[in-house]
Amino acid sequence: MAPAMKIVFGLLTFVTAGMILGALFQLAFIHKLEDSYGTKFPSLRKFQNDGYLQLPRGIPHWDNDKEAEILRLGLVKPEIINWSPRIIVLHDFLSKEECDYLRAIALPRLQISTVVDTKTGKGIKSNVRTSSGMFLSFEEKKNPMVQAIEKRISVYSQVPVENGELMQVLRYEKGQFYKPHHDYFSDTFNLKRGGQRIATMLMYLSDNVEGGETYFPMAGSGECSCGGKAMKGLCVKPNQGDAVLFWSMGLDGQSDPNSLHGGCEVLSGEKWSATKWMRQSATS
Repeated sequence: MAPAMKIVFGLLTFVTAGMILGALFQLAFIHKLEDSYGTKFPSLRKFQNDGYLQLPRGIPHWDNDKEAEILRLGLVKPEIINWSPRIIVLHDFLSKEECDYLRAIALPRLQISTVVDTKTGKGIKSNVRTSSGMFLSFEEKKNPMVQAIEKRISVYSQVPVENGELMQVLRYEKGQFYKPHHDYFSDTFNLKRGGQRIATMLMYLSDNVEGGETYFPMAGSGECSCGGKAMKGLCVKPNQGDAVLFWSMGLDGQSDPNSLHGGCEVLSGEKWSATKWMRQSATS
């Protein structure tokens, strides 16, 4: 074999081995999170037997209340920040373990994000959205940790679990953003399965991010910092574990144009988030 070919072959072998090792480390990390979730909190193991999950015990008097622990009662701190559109920040909505887990299962499957084509209902690439992301599968919805999050979203939003779309995990790197848009549909094609989107739960999975705020141009009466720029409207800083619940539909049952929102440019670090869209009726 010629020397040049040997070098190329050696490099290919090295890269392939590196990819395999990286994948193995990623799987090991995910399994470690799952195991620690159950080992640290033994009642997680009981989920497989009686269909329930017990989350970390942060408030002593909830020790024997499984429902309260799933909902993180006493830990989640709601803050109403706007009435039209309706926006609530849910501080400490997710635990650090839940944030780490969602990032870990998403990382190997990230792809360039798309927007919905109103004519076909399919995802298409667009310069209005420059992140990368993935959707959890139906199988992953059965994971105890995911089921606990889904239950929590349903209770705090007062929308049935079956009305939710599959959860999407997103990563915004430096310079990436999502221009202001509406989550509700303006076409009839996307209304066939589950009807209109009525609310969105946006959960932040990472810390140490500069910029990357969630921006509501039609909310508030002052200015806020959006990607380092002073903008008219309301901005929510991405803090790990916090979630933003906002409604795309008003109390009159009509789509609310004031629910316009976007993701500000990330100035440093990585912004990870998980999004759950909720419909008028069951999605499957």
